[in-house]
Amino acid sequence: MPTFRAPRGTRDLLPPERVGLARLERLAQDLAARYGYHPIETPLFEQSAVFERGIGEVTDVVEKELFLLQPRDEDAERWALRPEPTAGIVRAYVQHGMQTWPQPVKVTMTGSMFRYDRPQAGRYRQFWQFDVEAIGDPGPAVDAEIIELAARFYRDAGLPGVTILLNSIGDGACRPAYVDELTAFYRAHLGELPPAERARLERAPLRLLDSKDARMVALNAVAPQITDRLCDACAAHFAAVRTHLHAVGVDYQLEPHLVRGLDYYTRTAFEVYPAGVSGQQSAIGGGGRYDGLVELLGGRPTPGIGFGLGLDRVLLALGAAGVPATVEPAPVAVVVGSDPADTVARLRIATELRGAGLPVRAELGQRKLGKQLEAAARDGAHFAVILGDDLAGAHVQLRDLEAGTQRAVSVTGLARELERATKSHRHGLATPES
Repeated sequence: MPTFRAPRGTRDLLPPERVGLARLERLAQDLAARYGYHPIETPLFEQSAVFERGIGEVTDVVEKELFLLQPRDEDAERWALRPEPTAGIVRAYVQHGMQTWPQPVKVTMTGSMFRYDRPQAGRYRQFWQFDVEAIGDPGPAVDAEIIELAARFYRDAGLPGVTILLNSIGDGACRPAYVDELTAFYRAHLGELPPAERARLERAPLRLLDSKDARMVALNAVAPQITDRLCDACAAHFAAVRTHLHAVGVDYQLEPHLVRGLDYYTRTAFEVYPAGVSGQQSAIGGGGRYDGLVELLGGRPTPGIGFGLGLDRVLLALGAAGVPATVEPAPVAVVVGSDPADTVARLRIATELRGAGLPVRAELGQRKLGKQLEAAARDGAHFAVILGDDLAGAHVQLRDLEAGTQRAVSVTGLARELERATKSHRHGLATPES
C-alpha cells in the first residue's frame, strides 16, 4: 500500500482525465471569447469576509463548506480558499475601479474552487469551474445571452439534452413580503421542520427552499411560490428574459422553488441538469443575477449576472451518457530507426520537426525496429519516419502506417511533407516529393 495519498476529497487528474478537462477548458475559453467575455484571474484565496458577506453567513457554503486557512501571524486577517468565483471577481471589480470602465464589464475565468464539503460522488473538495460574469447591465437580454452561452457550452461539449431550470426570485421591492409569507407558512408547520431547518428559519427562511432533507422536499412542494408574488418590475423582467430565450431557441423549465444557494442572487436564477437527472446535488451548473453584490462589497449599486459551470461534473455526465470525454492527442509522426542504439539521430530529427510546429515523438528506447513501429502504431501516429543507411544521403523513409506504403523523402523536405499531410487530413504519400 502507498505511504502517501491525495488528501481526502481530492484526486489526481491522470493524463486521460486531464486531457478531457483541458478540452472543456479550451471550449469554455473559446466560447467566452466569441461572446465578448475577457479573461480575468483572481487569487485562489481571499479575505474570508469577501465570501461571508458576499455569499451570506447563513448558507451551507459559509456555515459548513468554507475552506479556511490558518495564517502564521495570530493578528493576520482571516483567509479562505475561494468556494466560487463571483464574489472574488466582484471584489476585483470594486478594488480596481472597474465601475469607471465602459459597462457592462464582461469577464470569464476557468479554474479551481475549494469547498470543505463531505466528499461524495461528483463532489470534490477541489473542483474546476467555468465562470462568466457581466457586471453593469440590468438585462434582461444579457440574462438570456448568458443562459444561451451555458446551453451552447454543454451542446458543444457533447452532452445531449440537458435540462435548464429557470426562476425569478424577485428583488428588494417584492421579496421581503414573500419572505414574511414563507416564514409564516413554515411556522405553521414548525413540528415538521428538521432541527437544522428550524434553526435557520428566523435567520434565512429562503434557505429552507434549498434544503435537501426529504421532509423539506415534501413540505416545499406546497409552500408559497415567489413567481406568484413578483412586483410589476420583476414580473416584466422575467417575462422579457423568457421572450429572449424563446427568440434564441433555448428550452427551459420553470421551477418556482429554485432559489440557488447563495444570498447574493436577485431576479433571474437558473440551474442545469443532465438529461433525466434531478435534485440540487446533481446540478452540473447554474447562475443568476446579483444586483446587490457590488454594493455589498463596497461599490456603488451595480447590476450583475453570471454563471458557474462545474467541469468535473460535466466529465462525469459525459461518461454516464457514453460520450467520450477524452481524446488523447496523437503524434503526426514517430521517429524510429534501424539502429536501436542511434538515439542521437532520432532525437535530432524529431527536434527539428518539433521546431517546425509538428507534434512528433522520438523513439528513444533501444529496441528493434519492429518493436518501434508497433509502438508508433499504438500511439495512433499517421507516419513513421524511419532512419537508416539512406540518412547518410540526407534521406529518410516515410511510412504511412495506415496504408502500409513507404517512400524516401529528403530530410530538408520532411517537415513540409508532414505539414501538407496534416493540413489536408490525408497521409499524402501519393503526392510526389517537391
